[in-house]
Amino acid sequence: MAESDWDTVTVLRKKGPSAAQAKSKQAILAAQRRGEDVETSKKWAAGQNKQHSITKNTAKLDRETEELHHDRVPLEVGKVIQQGRQSKGLTQKDLATKINEKPQVIADYECGRAIPNNQVLGKIERAIGLKLRGREIGKPLEAGPKGK
Repeated sequence: MAESDWDTVTVLRKKGPSAAQAKSKQAILAAQRRGEDVETSKKWAAGQNKQHSITKNTAKLDRETEELHHDRVPLEVGKVIQQGRQSKGLTQKDLATKINEKPQVIADYECGRAIPNNQVLGKIERAIGLKLRGREIGKPLEAGPKGK
């Protein structure tokens, strides 16, 4: 029973290579000679600040002259909204409350800064009774039959 003494245990083991040593070329070649599975992969731009690298398309983008931007509401529509709102005696805030939008939305439409949204334009049309879309901008809105 002398062999099962738990207090005195001696383990002799050789330490494995550290991470830096395991990555060295000598360690990789030695592992391959021993027949061990070695997986090597080269990391792209490892250890370099390559997040701002110049791509091949940079010159193509520089030559690009077309300016991409969203269409804005024409000033003509903004003036019609303003005149219609004032003829009904509404402030921008009153009109916004009436159509369930923010007052800034009405201000943007009147100044021509807004990107046209047919839902908002339709609500403003019904509130002020003037057409804001199509050819007949500024003409009175006919009370046509409503859908189902």
